Amino acid sequence: MHALNIVWNPSKGIDLGFFTLHYYSLMWIIAFLLGFYIIKRIFINEKQTNEALDSLFIYSVIGIMLGARLGHVIFYQPELINDDFFSIFLPFKFKGGIEFTGFQGLASHGAAIGMILSMYLYNKKIIKKSVLWILDRVVVPVSLGAVFVRLGNFINSEIIGEKTTSSLGVQFIQDTYNKYEVVKITGIKDVKAAYSALGNDPKYAELLNQVPLRHPAQLYEAFSYVFVFLILMYTYWKTNKRDQQGFLFGLFLVLLWSVRFFVEFVKEPQNIERADWLLNTGQLLSIPFILIGLYFMFVYKPKSKLN
Repeated sequence: MHALNIVWNPSKGIDLGFFTLHYYSLMWIIAFLLGFYIIKRIFINEKQTNEALDSLFIYSVIGIMLGARLGHVIFYQPELINDDFFSIFLPFKFKGGIEFTGFQGLASHGAAIGMILSMYLYNKKIIKKSVLWILDRVVVPVSLGAVFVRLGNFINSEIIGEKTTSSLGVQFIQDTYNKYEVVKITGIKDVKAAYSALGNDPKYAELLNQVPLRHPAQLYEAFSYVFVFLILMYTYWKTNKRDQQGFLFGLFLVLLWSVRFFVEFVKEPQNIERADWLLNTGQLLSIPFILIGLYFMFVYKPKSKLN
């Protein structure tokens, strides 16, 4: 540790012997479980049935996960379609040999689109009220889920920030040296032991010093999303804005994607070919969501009032 700067070199998961539970996966599980608890309270308040709640959970998980994965491929890694098609839908890499990787690459913009589409189908087949009615309510737990997803990104040393000299800087060892490189430069065959030695053994200090300090952009986002969640919770429970169709959904879009837009200024480009663009892919995708949110907050007028 240097002043307030942090050397970040965690294990990736909990070894259960027959299976490793990755912390990133655990963060998604926590996000969905907390989300279920929050939406259950909301559904009880709205006098909805347990059957409707159970169906909502299934639609949400499938829509968000599928949308997040396809969004990453379409927006950030389209070459996978030709190079390694089955890795899009399976937690394995097939190119160059079969290797278990987990689902690496989930895009929040894709998750948002997947959520909207799945809620449209859920409303049409199950609840039969208004797609905006359900979106106004599911965005509350979704905003909290975003906190844990970004914490998972931080644990995984992914979606890192640009280099910095500030006291908030973090040395992401596992971003600088992948598992093949760390085994090669340390001569230690066990990946976990190799990373531990690189971070703690003084004889590797020179290699450690080559790891630059970077903005912990994932933590900036996670911290900001806590406030997005609190604002949405307050608006739903303490104001009558929940009865204005589309308002909470619009507020969610404006707050969450504004955070994403501004944090992108300190992030490393996820697509190096677009690094010289004035605005990066994440920012360009965020602008339409913000504009749509403003429309639903201040312009949209429902054609009919819900009972």
